[in-house]
Amino acid sequence: MRSTFILLLCCMCFACAKYPGVPEKYHALLDKALETSGTNQPELAKALESATPEMKEGVAFLISYMPERDLKTMKGDDLLSNVKLAYEARNRFAWAKSVPDSVFLNDVLPYASLNEERDQWRADFYKRFAPYVENCKTLEEAIKAVNKNIRDEVKVDYNTAREKPDQNPSESIRQGMASCSGLSILLTDALRSVGIPSRIAGTANWHDNRGNHNWCEVWLDGKWYFTEYYPNELDRSWFLADAGKADPKDRMHAIWASSFKPTGESFPLVWDLKNNDVPAINVTQRYLDIYQEVYQSQLAGGNYVPLKVMMFKDKRNMRKSDDRVAANVDIFCGKDQIGGCRPLTRNDGNTGIEAELLLKFFNLRGNLFYDDSISGHIISLMLTFGKSNIFSPLISSFYKTRIFEKKQAGYE
Repeated sequence: MRSTFILLLCCMCFACAKYPGVPEKYHALLDKALETSGTNQPELAKALESATPEMKEGVAFLISYMPERDLKTMKGDDLLSNVKLAYEARNRFAWAKSVPDSVFLNDVLPYASLNEERDQWRADFYKRFAPYVENCKTLEEAIKAVNKNIRDEVKVDYNTAREKPDQNPSESIRQGMASCSGLSILLTDALRSVGIPSRIAGTANWHDNRGNHNWCEVWLDGKWYFTEYYPNELDRSWFLADAGKADPKDRMHAIWASSFKPTGESFPLVWDLKNNDVPAINVTQRYLDIYQEVYQSQLAGGNYVPLKVMMFKDKRNMRKSDDRVAANVDIFCGKDQIGGCRPLTRNDGNTGIEAELLLKFFNLRGNLFYDDSISGHIISLMLTFGKSNIFSPLISSFYKTRIFEKKQAGYE
């Protein structure tokens, strides 16, 4: 009995000596990670050994769960700098101290969000955004302060002419432009730089196959909320109606949130679908629930009217279902997109025949943008506001986006 106790004590002392100050739950993970790191092992070991007692778990967490590409290339000084600044922000702001350790480690501490080229952004962003949150009393105030000011601070806008979709902050700032993914990386990094938990969320393809979209989520009072680079209020955005029709059982049509710690699932990177290095959580159900809550509230409020959209080849055959065509439709009020849909045909394998949106009365005067994929056809659009049908003028479409305005008496 005594010999067994002594052996156990020796094993415990050996483990402690191997990774002093590091919680035991990371020891086996660190063994595997350091072995995988190959010739880069001295860099990671240096970071682990040099970390202060407060930072030990943070460094161990990142090494334990970082993808193989980073294990083989991450410099010890870069890793330490990232961790040091993350803890500095956490200790500086009262509301940052309230973030649970598990959330801090996974959604504040990480140096990257997706598969972007690794970039030492934290020092620059900490200097830029700390002044905006210095006087904030709550985490929510801090979220709004960063979200409101990021565009003017970094001077980056959405533009499809950007060099690539998965740009890191320095690449986007250099160009002054980014994709939705690049903008989301910018916002997530800005939030993390001042101790605010944030992660990327998105879908590889909307329910009507109009393409992908990525945005941000922030953690507040035990829950995750979504926001975007161009902010609205939390859990409100132009894409909510689309997100509310996502399919949690279909990887490409579900909504995913990124994670640093492995989850058993991966974030679908549409620019590199074979890359499974970014862990993810399927969060589709939350978006379905939010959409239903908003939709039912709007119906009950009496200030909205249903809008149904159907696309036909020409006006003469608008009562024949076989003449319906599929086309992407985006709806704007001024410069702000307030909805979007893709009217379908009977033969496209989808049970939906028409797209239905819910628009506020005063938003019904605006622009409808649609992109037809059928070259040379004459397209006619039928809108149904409530129970009243409105027919658009005949519009020629030759693979171009067409714009027209439709006014309806009583709807502004």
